[in-house]
Amino acid sequence: MDGRGGIPHNRRMKKRYFLKSAALAGLLPAAHPSWAAGKAAASPGLLTVSGLVSRSNRGPVDPALDQLMAKHGVRFDKAFVFDAEALRRLPAVTIRPTLEYDGRPHTLSGPLLTTVLEAAGAPGAGDVRLALRAVDGYAAPVSLADARAWRMVVATHIDGAPLALGGLGPQWAVYEADTLAAFKDKPLKERFALCPWGLYGIEVARG
Repeated sequence: MDGRGGIPHNRRMKKRYFLKSAALAGLLPAAHPSWAAGKAAASPGLLTVSGLVSRSNRGPVDPALDQLMAKHGVRFDKAFVFDAEALRRLPAVTIRPTLEYDGRPHTLSGPLLTTVLEAAGAPGAGDVRLALRAVDGYAAPVSLADARAWRMVVATHIDGAPLALGGLGPQWAVYEADTLAAFKDKPLKERFALCPWGLYGIEVARG
């Protein structure tokens, strides 16, 4: 779920269908008894960080129970899963970008993406690449260096309200495009191509 303008109508329809299907079928990853590596999330998992992570609280992708990840071709042996409370406990920051959807500034808050990665035990330096995966399968490629330079946020709230599935949630990886030299002079609809909303997974790998 990226913020790019000019997405073909059939892809927009596909995205809407996927969101609706995920919500109705319960396809988002949730805690289940097979998570043997560490303490599993106490409530449904909202964000799964996989790949180069030193912490884990779940085991491999289960093709039968992890339907959304299986459909997107996600594979891992272990991962670290955050539920809403785990994300809430991380230090939060606030940004106020102008959004392409209504052309108005909105307050977005949540932990820095680098803070989330650190909590999962991902590398904090070097040539690290991230795939920020949304519920429609779109995976935005972002380097760790860019995520840090842009102060990218894993937003959990907008204007004081939790981001909802079916809206821009459950999370949104986003930056304050208005203030960043790489984006502020671009047309509004081109500023958020690397900002997937409906974020549910982050895959960490060496470049």
